Amino acid sequence: MTIDKDSLQKAVNATIASFSGVKDGKNADYIPALAQVPSRLFGLAVVLADGTVIEAGDSRQEFAIESISKVFTLARVLDQIGPAALRQKIGADPTGEPFNSVMAIELHKGKPQNPFVNAGAIATTSLVAAKSKDDRWAQIISTYGDFAGRPLTVNEVIYKSEADTNQHNRGIAWLLQSYGYMYSDPMEATDVYTRQCSVNITAADLATMGATLANGGVNPRTGKQVVQSSNVPKILAEMCMSGLYDSTGDWMYKVGLPGKSGVGGGILAVVPGKLAIGAYSPPLDEFGNSVRGQLAAQALSEQFGLNLFARKA
Repeated sequence: MTIDKDSLQKAVNATIASFSGVKDGKNADYIPALAQVPSRLFGLAVVLADGTVIEAGDSRQEFAIESISKVFTLARVLDQIGPAALRQKIGADPTGEPFNSVMAIELHKGKPQNPFVNAGAIATTSLVAAKSKDDRWAQIISTYGDFAGRPLTVNEVIYKSEADTNQHNRGIAWLLQSYGYMYSDPMEATDVYTRQCSVNITAADLATMGATLANGGVNPRTGKQVVQSSNVPKILAEMCMSGLYDSTGDWMYKVGLPGKSGVGGGILAVVPGKLAIGAYSPPLDEFGNSVRGQLAAQALSEQFGLNLFARKA
């Protein structure tokens, strides 16, 4: 199906109207600051591979990127060490356990199984080739800004709330260290990881970041090559396998696109070569994924025939 700007704008407007009244789900409450975010917020944006931006609702409302950050730190590390080294150090398989599982680490003799569970994400952050903590952070926030096409900043309220409650992640980092799968100081990596999860973005930013992946690693708004094109398929494959926590299979069945969610309420879906969808709505399902965001992505995928597994006309 040919996608033109007018039909896409109408579809995005209709999608916001259709699902704004959905009351299912609830905000993440294990991070106190996220529990305080208004649950009515709902934004949707689509960015085409040519840089065209379509948006509706609260698409310019800033929110914490949370676990979607894992995609873009992964991109940085892939460019630095390559996919073979990454698989040796972290792996690329679903764990079958919750995203913050300690059992999954023990079952696999300390090796994180993919970069989207917390253990793998903290290890990935530790792999950034940095001379110091400040250097590590500067590389990460610069990469995120290059993907978004604008400078991004940290939500300090969210960061403090997460830093005050991240004891479990600290324990995961020390466990990885004991098995030899941590590549910088464990507490430094955990703090940088916590900070990266607290970066403020919008649905429009998120769609631009995804469109950079859809466009072979080139930001369609700035023209900058942000990640090597050869590494993009690896990133998208990880999104297909583990992007929506324990419900990734259900997402792939319904939407059929590489995706990534975050407990801040963001949802990203990428259509290689065409576009990306960025959605934002804080209430989450039992797996930690935005309820309205999933509905919006599914609706657009179905209406425009975006599912990668469907026969194209």
